[in-house]
Amino acid sequence: MNLMKLQIIELIDQLHHMTSVAEVLGIKQPTVTFHMKSLEEEFGVRLFEARSGKTFLTEAGAALLHYSVKINALAREARRVAGEFDTLYRGTLLIGASYVPATYLLPSILHAFSREFPGIRMALSVKPSPVIREMLIRHEIDLGVISSEPFTEPALQAESLITDDLVLICSPKHPLARKTQLTMEEMSKTPFALHGSESSTRRLTERWFGQQGLQLRNTIEVDSLEAIKQLVQLGGHISMMSRMAVQWEQQQGLIQVLPIQGEMAPRYIYAVHNKDRHPSVQMESFRSSLLATKNC
Repeated sequence: MNLMKLQIIELIDQLHHMTSVAEVLGIKQPTVTFHMKSLEEEFGVRLFEARSGKTFLTEAGAALLHYSVKINALAREARRVAGEFDTLYRGTLLIGASYVPATYLLPSILHAFSREFPGIRMALSVKPSPVIREMLIRHEIDLGVISSEPFTEPALQAESLITDDLVLICSPKHPLARKTQLTMEEMSKTPFALHGSESSTRRLTERWFGQQGLQLRNTIEVDSLEAIKQLVQLGGHISMMSRMAVQWEQQQGLIQVLPIQGEMAPRYIYAVHNKDRHPSVQMESFRSSLLATKNC
């Protein structure tokens, strides 16, 4: 078994044509066929099957694909780290972040880091926290910065940076804005703007309402922080949102934080990396910039 054979498995799953796989790898199609047969002989099981002129992975091939993706990613990382390890003034840094830290924490850090190390190319992928964790596990990014409740994942190392609790918000013009304490009935009857289904804010919101014995009856699902804030400011809806995400609007008198009963689950912004991923000097330097926010 060698890396080219594992690359063929991953490309067959993506392209389903041996000719296309050969073009990507820069080899001839008979060579691809040879490696496929060699791999099947090595494992003693069918890994590929032809259907309607295309090539697909069998169930055994799909099981091997899981490891091929990881090994191929680690091989790419090894080449990159070896080539970039000697200097902080070139290379690539792949960062993944959930929406709140990507919007309200990272821009100033990215700006300062890029000015200090202009030769480092940085790429920021913005996804929900669960997606960022999966990207870290699959070695698709170097470092993750996510808003999340405390979590345990054997493959990942998480360091808390700052608190990121959730608050209930409304427009200052909303009838509930004049209340010093909300009743359960008032909250259940009020139109509510929910975050997207993959959002950790959505999960914590639904958990809190369940603990209070409340059922949200009039909801709208919006997969955008800024769109939810605009909806709330129009005066018809309330919502749960990161305190960090609404600080500016609250200071400007555009959004009001409402008092709630009971405690929300704690939530923090974490810097997360894969324990098995060798940290490059670029990653370690950026991680130090993130950890410096704990003292701010």
